[in-house]
Amino acid sequence: MAFIRVPAFAKVNLRLDVLGRRSDGYHELRTVFQALTLHDSLRLERTKGAAIELNVTGDAALAAGPARGNLVWRALTALRRELKLSGGLRVELHKRIPVGRGLGGGSSDAAAALVALLRLARRRVALERLLELAGGLGADVPFFLLGGRALGTSRGDEIYPLSDLQRRPVLVVSPRGIAVSTVDAYGWLDRRLTKRAPVSRLWSFCALCWSSQGGSLSNDFEAAVFRRHARLADLRRQLLEQGAAEASLAGSGSAVFGIFRNPAQARRAAKKFPEDQVFLCATISRAAYTRALWGGAGLA
Repeated sequence: MAFIRVPAFAKVNLRLDVLGRRSDGYHELRTVFQALTLHDSLRLERTKGAAIELNVTGDAALAAGPARGNLVWRALTALRRELKLSGGLRVELHKRIPVGRGLGGGSSDAAAALVALLRLARRRVALERLLELAGGLGADVPFFLLGGRALGTSRGDEIYPLSDLQRRPVLVVSPRGIAVSTVDAYGWLDRRLTKRAPVSRLWSFCALCWSSQGGSLSNDFEAAVFRRHARLADLRRQLLEQGAAEASLAGSGSAVFGIFRNPAQARRAAKKFPEDQVFLCATISRAAYTRALWGGAGLA
C-alpha cells in the first residue's frame, strides 16, 4: 500500500457534567460524546528517510504551529515506537474542523493518525493497548477510535459505547473572533464546583445515557462561558428560534450547535449566521464511522 487517506471526524458532547477536580489535577467528567460527519482529511505515506514530515493545510492557526507539538506527530511517534517501525512518514493533514472550538479536531486527527499507520503498515495492536496509547495523547483521543455515541468517564478517556440514536441534521456555528481556552473555561467553572457530585445526579445521568431518546442536551460549561461571552448565549438562542429541537455549547466552546428535525430546516437556519463560520453536518453511527475510518480492517 503506497499511501492511505482517512477522515478525522468532529464530535459534540450531548451531555457534559464536570463533577470536580481530582487529586491528580484533572477533572472528573461524565459525558456523552457524539461523532459528526464534519471531518478533517489525513493522508499518510511511508518514506525512505527517518523523519515524520507533517504538512497542514486549511486552518492557518494550526498550520503555523511546530510539527513536534502537533498531536498527529506525537501519535505517529508513539505508535511507530510501539510497533518498532523504521523509516519515515509523510503526513498531509487538511483541516476543516475549526481549532479551539470544542469540536475535538486535534484529538480526532491524532486517532486518525494511529489508525492510518496501523492500516498502512498492515499491523494490529490490541484494542486495550491502543486505547492506552490514545489516552496518553489526550483525554478525547480514545473516543475517536470508536466514534458513534459513547459514554466517557474519568477524564473522559474511559469510553463505553452506547446505542446509536437516529441520524439527525446538525448545524455547527463557529463564531468569528471568539475563542475560549479550555484552561480558562475550567478555571471559570472551578469556582462553582463542589468536590463531589450528588449520587442522584449520577443516577439521573446514567438513566439519560441509556434512554432510547438520548436525553436532553446539557453542558456544565455553559453558565460560566456564557457569562463571559454573551454572544455565545445569543447564538444558542438564535438556533432555537430558527427551529433547532435543541442547542448547546460544544465542549468548552466556543462553537455552538443545534440539532434539527430535517436537513432543509438546518439549511435555512445556516443562512441566519452570515458573520460566522457554519457547518451543515449530521450525526454518524458507530458502524458508519468504523467503515470510514478503519475500512475493511475493523477495530484493532
